[in-house]
Amino acid sequence: MLDIIKNDPWLEPYSKAINGRHDYYLKRLSDLTNNGKIKLSDFATGHLYFGLHKTSDKWVFREWAPNATDIFLVGTFNQWQHLESFRLQPIGNGVWEVKVPLNRINHKDLYKLHVTWDGGSGERIPAWSKRVVQDPETYIFSAQVWEPEHKYTFKYKDFKPDTSPLLIYETHVGMSSEEEKVGTYNEFRENILPRIKKAGYNAIQIMAIQEHPYYGSFGYHVSSFFAPSSRSGTPEELRELIDTAHGMGISVIMDIVHSHSVKNETEGISRIDGSYDLYFHSDPSRRYHQAWDSLCFDYGKDEVLHFLLSNCKYWLEEFKFDGFRFDGVTSMIYLSHGLGESFSNYSDYYNAGQDGDAICYLTLANQLIHEVKPDAITIAEEVSGMPGLAMKISEGGYGFDYRMAMNIPDFWIKTIKEKKDEDWHTSAIWWETTNRRSDEKTISYCESHDQALVGDKTIIFRLIDSDMYWYMSKLTNSTHRVDRGIALHKMIRLVTATTINGGYLNFMGNEYGHPEWVDFPREGNNWSYKYARRQWRLADDGNLKYHYLGDFDRSMINLIKSVPNFQDKPLIKVWDKDDDNVLAYMRDELLFVYNFNPKKSFSDYGILVPQGEYKVILDTDDKEFGGFGLNDTSINHFTHFDPLHSKDNKGWIKLYLPARTALVLKIKK
Repeated sequence: MLDIIKNDPWLEPYSKAINGRHDYYLKRLSDLTNNGKIKLSDFATGHLYFGLHKTSDKWVFREWAPNATDIFLVGTFNQWQHLESFRLQPIGNGVWEVKVPLNRINHKDLYKLHVTWDGGSGERIPAWSKRVVQDPETYIFSAQVWEPEHKYTFKYKDFKPDTSPLLIYETHVGMSSEEEKVGTYNEFRENILPRIKKAGYNAIQIMAIQEHPYYGSFGYHVSSFFAPSSRSGTPEELRELIDTAHGMGISVIMDIVHSHSVKNETEGISRIDGSYDLYFHSDPSRRYHQAWDSLCFDYGKDEVLHFLLSNCKYWLEEFKFDGFRFDGVTSMIYLSHGLGESFSNYSDYYNAGQDGDAICYLTLANQLIHEVKPDAITIAEEVSGMPGLAMKISEGGYGFDYRMAMNIPDFWIKTIKEKKDEDWHTSAIWWETTNRRSDEKTISYCESHDQALVGDKTIIFRLIDSDMYWYMSKLTNSTHRVDRGIALHKMIRLVTATTINGGYLNFMGNEYGHPEWVDFPREGNNWSYKYARRQWRLADDGNLKYHYLGDFDRSMINLIKSVPNFQDKPLIKVWDKDDDNVLAYMRDELLFVYNFNPKKSFSDYGILVPQGEYKVILDTDDKEFGGFGLNDTSINHFTHFDPLHSKDNKGWIKLYLPARTALVLKIKK
């Protein structure tokens, strides 16, 4: 019996489906590795074969296009003409090839394919292009030859991520600039990486790396899967960014999009050879994603597996990424894409409404990624709660290291929007922040980029709203909304970050309360970059209150890092009283106490804890974090003896708990 079923007896009725998925993975793995004669990594080498390659004596270009009848390589090197010397020849299995003398093609030349098929023809960007650029005047995208004389040489070749715990700073290079423009890899490396290092995070998760024609898609409508977005610079500059991060002890996770592809034909991989189903489903209802206006891969095809698995290996080996956050996993694994599903019981995961080929692909991808790089990090963005996502493949899982705890940000937004402060029950907070499968690690977070997209707001802006424009200065009087917002922002983050069982994530700028929302240039906002940037000056201005939040976040992160393998320490609830809105729990030697009550402060509030002397090491109400400093944190607290509990070595600690504050205390041993 697979461990996934042993660990959860409620899954036993679905053992046939679970075993069937695992057996199917083993069969496909055997198929792709020739019954184990080669490794999966040996199969995933398409990027070394397809596309344009420079050898010692010639250029070789190959493309898979079985529906094509004629193909020419056209570009600036031949004035975009259909020359016989650039005509591709079919070499079998739908593959076309052309060999060109070295002196005919040069670094930075632009090129495309002109493909003819029965009933039509058109120019296409090759599927395996490693660099794609957009003309600033015509806005036309073209592949570009990238063979610089001096390629970037990595200094840190054996970097290993720190996952004790994994502390992720989610980023978008383009919107990381203070200016109203697209930020660059170099600017991010020079200006933002030092901020992240200072903030204490040990990983960055970079969005929008794969080339995408529409900037406003946030990078999720990918056109060229092997090309790093040229909007922010060159491949060499991206390599230097990653290498510099490694030198700072920061791992780099790529937000990879294998859940769908942009439907554009002239920019993407749609209809490269004139057919609609080369990489995608033949059935139009399965091929087209109605909600996303994009195309869905057919994961049952060997060629699609070859393309996507090679893509994983390419980013790991060529750019030294430390792993991936897989986007849109729910959309991949359900035939409904998860739309309109309630996922209220286990039968919803095993009712034949799942895409077995997609599940198999994700399992194969995790097998490959950890085969290529054993210390790699994989994270699933998945909302349904599908069991086994973050379990080892050998145990019947899908092999991800972590899954996103997507219930937590939804809970916080819903609570802030719909509940009065008096109704913020601590039992609900505890349940949402700790509700997860015990055998799967999660990434907890209060808000990611999703919660701030246009039409929504950051947590701080929901709490403070328009008062942020007028009352965040230290030189003016404050308001109740500002004081409340600052207090709750810290408490929400503290309880979310310190109840983790895997890792914690913060979106760029939200640690210091970046206001408003995220909105990319589009027709509806006159192509403005005003909300597609980060206002770092807010955190840097000592006369504004934003730095209080950033300072607290840094102290919180450093507190977590001060306990080795913090995420693995037992999480023990010691007090929870909804009537008071008070919650307390322990991890290792740390005691966390929260008073979410909006009105009541409690004097000598008793909590039953292990006997000893406790010292306050973090106080959300500290004046250095924008609080009122109502507690004297220099005073140590001793437990009071209680004969009823002494046999368990427990006593009562009496604390002053001001309204909307939290304390972290450490027991002296």
